[in-house]
Amino acid sequence: MNERIFSGKNVLVTGGGRGIGRAAALRLASEGANVAVNYVSRREEAESAAAEIEVLGVKAAVLQADVSVREEAQRLAAETRAALGPIDMLVHSAGICVNEPVDEVTWEVWQRTFEVNVHGTFHMIYAVKDEMIERGFGRIVTLASIAGLRPRPLLAHYAASKAAVISMTQSLSAAWGQHNVRINCIAPGLIDTEMARDLPRESWEKCLAETPMGRVGEAEEIANLVRFLVSEESSFMTGQTLVASGGRVLLP
Repeated sequence: MNERIFSGKNVLVTGGGRGIGRAAALRLASEGANVAVNYVSRREEAESAAAEIEVLGVKAAVLQADVSVREEAQRLAAETRAALGPIDMLVHSAGICVNEPVDEVTWEVWQRTFEVNVHGTFHMIYAVKDEMIERGFGRIVTLASIAGLRPRPLLAHYAASKAAVISMTQSLSAAWGQHNVRINCIAPGLIDTEMARDLPRESWEKCLAETPMGRVGEAEEIANLVRFLVSEESSFMTGQTLVASGGRVLLP
């Protein structure tokens, strides 16, 4: 990219070491953003992403934190500020998905899914929102799933958590839009990431059969939407959920 439209901006990407988070981190860095790459346990992947980011001529920081823990989310935000400066953008990509049929879901799996996917989203947004409101500028992208938009008998816990992320995005965006803090959501379909590749083969094939475009998506395609939502090209958008599913889910 020739134009570095995010030059001087600082972005925190949770789950930035792999999958959609990594692709988003690299996409924004390619246009000038300094990036804090968060990971919870796989440091080598985060360091690899950071090395690629620094090759692009911007700053990178590798920061460990479990976003499901409020104190760690707050520490992550503080360490990002110390390493890069004020946080202009948050891309919250961290999440988990455990495949269990609805009649086999345990309380422990349900609870952990909500701790990471819902509480983690809340913790991260609330760790950065005050400075964004005070400065009159903030761009936040949350990652949901088309599972949050349609019944998913094999993923009831995951679907419920992602529906909560969509609802949270809508409510918080309405509260803080007046402060130039824009919050939008992306609901991907089947994307070629490690999480998707953990699906049972029959589920993978079923998803493909239900996708009009006849293929899985790439993490870079979702990163392009992240880039759009944090840029001024989407300046009149907040509280929206963009679906990228190859036509598998259509919204009115």
